[in-house]
Amino acid sequence: MNCFELDQAQQRFPELVERAKRGEDVIITERNQPVVKFVAVEQGPKASNASMKASNSSMTAPAVSTKRRRRPGSAKGLVHISDDFDEPLEDFREYM
Repeated sequence: MNCFELDQAQQRFPELVERAKRGEDVIITERNQPVVKFVAVEQGPKASNASMKASNSSMTAPAVSTKRRRRPGSAKGLVHISDDFDEPLEDFREYM
């Protein structure tokens, strides 16, 4: 793991980005406390030019999902729906 103090990281920013892109762990510390971890973004399908222009014009980074992929069937047996699920509730019978 590569740890760099904030002032050192500011001077070597391009190098640290390249290290992160290669898959190395790059940690930025401030007063010996870790505050930032550089992680390379997985390359998916190329974004359209329109979305790139929109994100560049607002000076914000595009949204990056950090969630794990869902596994179909991972909640099997955990959710139970009663047989009368779609029946009207007793409290609302007078309104029907």
